Amino acid sequence: MDLMNYVDGKFQAHTGEEWLDVVDPATGRQFARVPLSSPSDVDSAILAARRAQPEWGGLSHSERADWLEIIADELESRYEDIASLESRDTGKPISLARAVDANRSVANFRFFADMIRDHRGEVFEMADADNFVTYRPVGVGALITPWNLPLYLLSWKVAPAIGMGNTVVCKPSEMTPLTANLLMEVIDKVGLPSGVVNLVHGNGDGAGSCLVSHSDVDLVSFTGGTSTGAKVAASASPHFKKISLELGGKNSSIVFADCDLKKTIEGVGRAAFLNQGQICLCGSRVLVQESIYDEFVEGFIDSVESLKIGDPSEESTQLGALISSDHLQKVKEYVSIAKDEGGHFLTGGDDLKIRSSLSRDLEGGYWMAPTVIGGLSPDSRCSTEEIFGPVVTVHRFKTEEEAIEIANGTRYGLAGSVWTEDLEKGRRVAEGIRTGMVWVNTWLHRDLRTPFGGVGDSGVGREGGKWSLGFFSETLNVCVKR
Repeated sequence: MDLMNYVDGKFQAHTGEEWLDVVDPATGRQFARVPLSSPSDVDSAILAARRAQPEWGGLSHSERADWLEIIADELESRYEDIASLESRDTGKPISLARAVDANRSVANFRFFADMIRDHRGEVFEMADADNFVTYRPVGVGALITPWNLPLYLLSWKVAPAIGMGNTVVCKPSEMTPLTANLLMEVIDKVGLPSGVVNLVHGNGDGAGSCLVSHSDVDLVSFTGGTSTGAKVAASASPHFKKISLELGGKNSSIVFADCDLKKTIEGVGRAAFLNQGQICLCGSRVLVQESIYDEFVEGFIDSVESLKIGDPSEESTQLGALISSDHLQKVKEYVSIAKDEGGHFLTGGDDLKIRSSLSRDLEGGYWMAPTVIGGLSPDSRCSTEEIFGPVVTVHRFKTEEEAIEIANGTRYGLAGSVWTEDLEKGRRVAEGIRTGMVWVNTWLHRDLRTPFGGVGDSGVGREGGKWSLGFFSETLNVCVKR
């Protein structure tokens, strides 16, 4: 299968002759090709977006919200296609792709349709004048999305961006392009005006870099790794583009002695290993109060070792494959670092047992056992650097203050969770953590109206609800003296 760019309302071949292989993570076999787009391909997409923007931005909020609903309806009709493609592209279990990726992709369009339809300007009265605040489109947006939640995050950006009157050029990860292509099929089928949504395939150094640095791009919304985010920021800053960066995380799950142990083990395990630990919000540092440390660890290890790993297409599978050979090697290198740092492996640490249980078709895939490491210092590399895989470290603490200190002992600040029956303490500890989001007695429990984003090396800006509408618009204040 050879994919194409989508520019100005048409699927188009790229101008060059270079391609990138798309590989099934569960098998290690190539099954599609994605174009390595050239600067001229990027130019064409941006030009199409620029031409379309005035007319699209001139529609009412209600008219644009109607388009979002139409897209949502068509996406919903392809629910199973989304789940199947996402599972094959990423290596995640089909049940997860269905419950999370397919579900949220549709929900994002519906949510922002409702928000934008109800969006109004504001009026601030003075003694002798009135201030009228209105929201106008920014212009042309560059939307760059990662490989771990491909359509989930692309829809999270496209819906509010075009809903607020912008036109966009999307650049999905070259490793997981299939559902981005599906979204373009949907947009093409429903007849969205040409040029409103465009897509160019390629890698970060090529199409991604050209898109971010282009003088005719007005805003950049990027989700991905911290090192790449720094490059994006440096490239966008000379033109003073609006920029939102949702980057990496090294999040703590803080477990207090007064927690509901059974529910906490289940919740912390989900936070640690959902999507093979390849979610920026995953709780990869588990901090356990000393008095229940042994009891928690015993139950936690039993839970982790009961997870079913295998064919992502099987409904009973709970953990699939890692995204690529290179990424698997990176995660394994951190396992080696943990050994050098004096860590001891409570479970996992190699993939030999997993591979022996896999069918022959899956032997070439990128598999790794969920790994739990104890005995490391809280400031060790494995405890403070983002691994982005099925590897967690476990640490003891005595007091609230110590737990907060450990949680804050990393340059990241994206998310975290606190587990306690004392809700006042839960909120107090949560507010002491230097991060953008904290859950108490749950994890990844999302209200789409709330802000999403982090501090430090976890990024700049917030998206979600009114924060997305604010980012994807420019405010105008008109003061009228009476």
